[in-house]
Amino acid sequence: MAASDPKLRPAIQRLLIVRLGSMGDVVHTLPAAAALRQAFPDATIGWLIEERWAELLCTLPEPRSGPRSLRRPIVDRVHVVDTKKWRKDLASAQTWERMAASLSELRAPRYQIAVDFQGAARSALLARWSGAPTIYGAMQPRENIASMMYSRQVIVSGTHVVEQNLSLAAAIGGFPFQPTGIEFPIDESAEVRCENWLREKSIEKFALLNPGAGWGAKQWPAERYGAAGKKLAQHGLKPLINFGPGEEELARSVEDASEGAAETVSSSLTQLIALSRRASLFIGGDTGPMHLAASLGIPVVAIFGPTDPARNGPYGARSVVLRSPDSMTSHKRRVEPEAGLLAISVEDVVRAACRLMEEGNG
Repeated sequence: MAASDPKLRPAIQRLLIVRLGSMGDVVHTLPAAAALRQAFPDATIGWLIEERWAELLCTLPEPRSGPRSLRRPIVDRVHVVDTKKWRKDLASAQTWERMAASLSELRAPRYQIAVDFQGAARSALLARWSGAPTIYGAMQPRENIASMMYSRQVIVSGTHVVEQNLSLAAAIGGFPFQPTGIEFPIDESAEVRCENWLREKSIEKFALLNPGAGWGAKQWPAERYGAAGKKLAQHGLKPLINFGPGEEELARSVEDASEGAAETVSSSLTQLIALSRRASLFIGGDTGPMHLAASLGIPVVAIFGPTDPARNGPYGARSVVLRSPDSMTSHKRRVEPEAGLLAISVEDVVRAACRLMEEGNG
């Protein structure tokens, strides 16, 4: 954070961050949250987030409000919603009861300011529903209708989304913010279990492979992940395949293609944080686990296709970004891998991985 006279800072006592999801987007918002915490150390800071991503802010069963701790290091309150489930069952009285309870809990702190880092209609609406009299958001949000709900529209700056989020946060403080260290929740029992599991498996150095992607156009082929994993094992790195719900078959395909060199590992968000902390290397595309690893300072080989690494690339760690000159930026959710992505070979990935490992040993 840039130097400034604390006496000139606005008197903010209660501030709400709105970033519902997804995983990578929440990770990209954490530097702005950390900067706000540093700028306003005595303020009550809350965060409104989808239930499935809450572990990025607070481990369970840690209370979601109260004094900050290693288990909830940045925010004082975590407010959760489950908008996907609500939309599926809007006719249910129980759904409306849950929505009302969530809204009541959100309004209870009487936030002075809410800042919408998502820029979507639903996030802007929830920011407004918080009851905060002042709502900050980007002048050109992702969904134009969102701007109608902002009382303070900010011209964001920066190329990378982390920089854009910092510029939005800076508008609240009235002075520039710089990237600062961020903290993820620490669950002591998860850390111990991870250490014990690695010890039982006799795994010292390992590479996390993450073959999943948000949609098919971003997904480098499973057989190539497997082949890369086999070659990494020959260099002394145990390949571990991270996968999420619904990606079991994909993970098995990578494992089979590695001819036994790689091993699958499924984990909760809390467990993934513990495992990622200990990785020697991460290999994957533009996904939440990749952004998590980069934020933890793990060297990353990032395999990019249709999304722009200048905006969404690994931030905060040594990395090699692989992207074909033939790739064109697009967010169309196509099923088949993008042609430029397929131009990236197994040899390209292994070469980049070896380079990062050599730099780390130098």
